[in-house]
Amino acid sequence: MADPTSRDTLPPHKDPSAAGGFLVALGMLGGAGVGFAIGQATPGFLIGTGVGVLAAVLVWVRDRR
Repeated sequence: MADPTSRDTLPPHKDPSAAGGFLVALGMLGGAGVGFAIGQATPGFLIGTGVGVLAAVLVWVRDRR
């Protein structure tokens, strides 16, 4: 009988995927901060969120390769 812990029975190792959630949070906070500094906190927050989501999508696309 084969050893159940042998490397032959384990699934192939997959490298951990990169996480882009930090970029979304950073964009939100940074955008709100910049927007607050110029007197437009809500548009700054929304633009920062969009930039963060775009950066997270780019990380996701790069990680898929």
